[in-house]
Amino acid sequence: MITVGAGVDLLVAASVLAGVPLVLRAGRKPGPRAGRKPGPRAGRKPGPRPGGGRGPGFWLALTVAAIYLNQALFTVYVLRVHRGDPAFIARHLPPGWFDLAGGAAVRAVADAFPAPEVLEFSVLRVQAFLELPFVILAYLCVCRWLDPVRARALTAPAVLWAACVAYSVVFGLVEWGLRNPYTTDDLVLRAASCVVTAALLTRRPPRLTGRAPASGVEVLLAVGSAAALGVLVLVVYDTALLYNLGHLPRLLPVAAAAGGVLALARGLTRRAGTPREPGPGIRTVSAGLAWFAALFFVPALPIRYAMDLGTPWLTIAGASVVAGAALVVTVRDVVDRAGAGRWLARMSVAVLAGLVAASAALLPPPTYPEVRILLAAALFLTALTAVCAATDRAVVRGRPRTTALD
Repeated sequence: MITVGAGVDLLVAASVLAGVPLVLRAGRKPGPRAGRKPGPRAGRKPGPRPGGGRGPGFWLALTVAAIYLNQALFTVYVLRVHRGDPAFIARHLPPGWFDLAGGAAVRAVADAFPAPEVLEFSVLRVQAFLELPFVILAYLCVCRWLDPVRARALTAPAVLWAACVAYSVVFGLVEWGLRNPYTTDDLVLRAASCVVTAALLTRRPPRLTGRAPASGVEVLLAVGSAAALGVLVLVVYDTALLYNLGHLPRLLPVAAAAGGVLALARGLTRRAGTPREPGPGIRTVSAGLAWFAALFFVPALPIRYAMDLGTPWLTIAGASVVAGAALVVTVRDVVDRAGAGRWLARMSVAVLAGLVAASAALLPPPTYPEVRILLAAALFLTALTAVCAATDRAVVRGRPRTTALD
């Protein structure tokens, strides 16, 4: 029988080999075929954008609200039916789960709830259904901020189904590794969530509008937005998806700060005017970020779980393939052959500065791997963008001015 680790390894390889070509194909701009006459639909005006005019952030907020509602119902169930002791389920799972919320207000709500026995469904199963749309919508939010065109490519049916299947399989493997009395129900619900999520998001995709960052400030605002959302995702995981509502008072200031940063960054982005043409450095960073995020979409979760459950060299190889593919298409899109040497020299300096900055992520005390990854990525991209913006300004200053006589 295939072990969980071997299953994750196979999934990493399959998701990289299938996901990268699918995204590249979906992201290719369609053009008119030579000699082909326009079809009968060519003259029709485009209809309204599917998705009811709502962006992924709206649906993500609704999903998070449903997750926390289930947490509240779970707390009522444990307090009333199991006298506040979650040992009936906690003994089947590793440490770090089921720190329940307490206090007189929580107890009062629980005491007033009629027929608490019907809330048995809140144990693991609801979160098993909601976890997939939660991570998919969060990823689409980030990709929309980096480049709406690339984000729309991720809602192509083949790409979205591939991502939903890859994420659901890795969730299922983790479920199987943590077998408990609810595992069979959870596996069925995760399969149903895969079908429902993929079907709904392909039939009525969320609105993904806007433009890609075109200046160093806009790139940093997009990176700051992604980092802030990443912090909020981790808070939801710790307090809700791991059933630790008791951690919420301690993490609420962190969530409030991240929410403030996110609101500020998105507000400043919306107020930005029409940008000038970006220099080669910022153009490279903006396109590279968007391509990497898009190509990483399908294998993102398998690679993340392979860090703990799979083979390290295969995890590194999978991430390297994605990064290499993103680099190739970025160079193809933004680099002029005549200036390739100068571009390479400037980007080498910027990448080196980013790597030095990212090394600071090794200094904090041990924590979740996602925290280290998030911090390292934020530091790397901040330094990289700052150096690229500086070199672009230096190039502009160094150009000779033209006059009317020229």
